[in-house]
Amino acid sequence: MENYNVLVVDDDKEIRDVIGIYLKNEGIKVLKAEDGLEAIDVLRCQTVHLILLDIMMPHMDGIQTTFKIREQKNIPIIMISAKSEDMDKILGLQVGADDYVTKPFNPLELVARVKSQLRRYVTLGTYEGKNEIIDLNGLVLEQAEKRVLVNGEPVRLTPIEYRIIDLLMRHAGRVFSIHEIYERVWQEPSYNAENTVAVHIRKIREKIEIDPKNPRYLKVVWGIGYKIEK
Repeated sequence: MENYNVLVVDDDKEIRDVIGIYLKNEGIKVLKAEDGLEAIDVLRCQTVHLILLDIMMPHMDGIQTTFKIREQKNIPIIMISAKSEDMDKILGLQVGADDYVTKPFNPLELVARVKSQLRRYVTLGTYEGKNEIIDLNGLVLEQAEKRVLVNGEPVRLTPIEYRIIDLLMRHAGRVFSIHEIYERVWQEPSYNAENTVAVHIRKIREKIEIDPKNPRYLKVVWGIGYKIEK
């Protein structure tokens, strides 16, 4: 995990320092910011491969910061918050976060999630068939370029959104359950994954469908899961 930069954004210095110690032990370079405004400044002048972002912060909170970052960058974002309510988690995912950890957290679990997201982000597309171009009636997946186009126009996707659409397009016509999608994309056991997957599916639809409520490509099979039509 050397040569990767992780930005830790939290208004609590003790939390920043504790996370920093554990990440540095894995050979990860740690950058720090006290709030969203400072985080945006760091991103302007530093290469960052992943962001650990607290939700409740002064000046610019984690939701606003994620929204701002997603206007320009698709790097992985793991949100950290003392709040455990589903609505906070869903809101974070809706604005573009890739994962969510609730305080108090196990530092070793947090490091494992960071390493998992980094592996997916920096090796995205290294699996078999990565150079294949899949065209499903105007929905195009260019695996070598790691991008998706709709009618020739590129679609801005987060890493997790790309992984989901990549999975479904490579197996067009096959129905995947929520738990299958979660375990294949997040690469960890599925536990209460329904809201997480549903939010990402909704965001993908908003980006690739002309009418998300009447989708042409990404279909739900009620009671079973999701598929992309051949």
